[in-house]
Amino acid sequence: MTAPATPAAATADLTMFGAEWCKDCRRSKKLLDGLGVAYNYVDLETVEDGADRARAISGRTQIPVLVFADNTHMVEPSDADVRAKLTALGTI
Repeated sequence: MTAPATPAAATADLTMFGAEWCKDCRRSKKLLDGLGVAYNYVDLETVEDGADRARAISGRTQIPVLVFADNTHMVEPSDADVRAKLTALGTI
């Protein structure tokens, strides 16, 4: 179960669209949590328009979709790709 959004997460520059049943989503969440990166989590199981929003961003139905501060996004990214992007943005 995902903890309620904290004030820091509510203003995070990273948004992740995902679902608890998705192993790639769980892996990406574990990475972000382990790095101490604040992010907004949009649970596609509970947010009515979440899947539509993720599809509008990525043009695909795969998850997770991560949207970064520079308005770029990744779909089903590897941990290495996420780390590299966060490093390039100066987040970590």
